[in-house]
Amino acid sequence: MIVVTTDSVPGYEVEEVLGFVVGNVVRSKHLGKDIAAAFKTLAGGEIRSYTEMLTEARNIAIQRMIDEAEKLGADAVLAVRLGSSSVMSGAAEIVAYGTAVKLKKI
Repeated sequence: MIVVTTDSVPGYEVEEVLGFVVGNVVRSKHLGKDIAAAFKTLAGGEIRSYTEMLTEARNIAIQRMIDEAEKLGADAVLAVRLGSSSVMSGAAEIVAYGTAVKLKKI
């Protein structure tokens, strides 16, 4: 599966637009990690447990988007975008979305 943020893929043309695809996930860390993160904010610096949580969430959201595109028979997902929002303290939603297409080699 080709996944790009651009509207096209060099060497290919869009043969068919299959539709909008999206993948999302809401992730949180457990209470112990939240307490450790709260102390880290006092000293400053990167909160690695949250960085790891968001990286995992992003990967899951992208894979879910790809899975949806595969169900449509897509070769690629174009114009991919990522978004995030805080759902509650210590929990974040990551969403990945784009346009599923069939490509033809030029």
